[in-house]
Amino acid sequence: MSKNVVVLDYGSGNLRSAQRALERTGADVTVTSDFQQALDADGLLVPGVGAFEACMRGLKAVRGDQIIGRRLAGGRPVLGICVGMQILFERGVEHGVETAGCDEWPGTVEPLDAPIVPHMGWNTVDAPEGSRLFAGLDPDTRFYFVHSYGVRRWELETHSQRINAPLVTWATHGQPFVAAVENGPLWATQFHPEKSGDAGAALLTNWVNTL
Repeated sequence: MSKNVVVLDYGSGNLRSAQRALERTGADVTVTSDFQQALDADGLLVPGVGAFEACMRGLKAVRGDQIIGRRLAGGRPVLGICVGMQILFERGVEHGVETAGCDEWPGTVEPLDAPIVPHMGWNTVDAPEGSRLFAGLDPDTRFYFVHSYGVRRWELETHSQRINAPLVTWATHGQPFVAAVENGPLWATQFHPEKSGDAGAALLTNWVNTL
């Protein structure tokens, strides 16, 4: 039986390309801002394009922050993409303006420290051993990035041996930044899997297969 996935429509993101990419995995995909549908789906994909502050404003307008929080409290999978990943962190700083994020992870989204910004194009990533998101993908696989901001430090420390530490994937543009995270039911990528061809399709299939 195919899995039901909601792409959260909050006014930001490549909704149709994300929908088509997920449908190619065999998932039954709905694009909606409906609160209950988003809560009940097997998986929730949170897209995001543009400014952190505008995305947070749109997200709160459809109670998306509450949807994410309630799903995670119940162990229900969420996948954030691009700014949809960034808003999961504690705060974003753009042009000197600080905006509160969803605060699912500590940390700050800030300008990339690189000679050329935005970071636009294909990049390899350094995925940790045991990653389910990147399972079956060659270390030389490239994914498509387009962003000027990122998380340059991972700040969530896990001290208990009873809790699995998050798996953090890194990429480098000028300096290292967080390219993806797998943390219980909450996964996210800074790059765009829906724009990453066969590699992105394989990654989305890996996620859908965990639902």
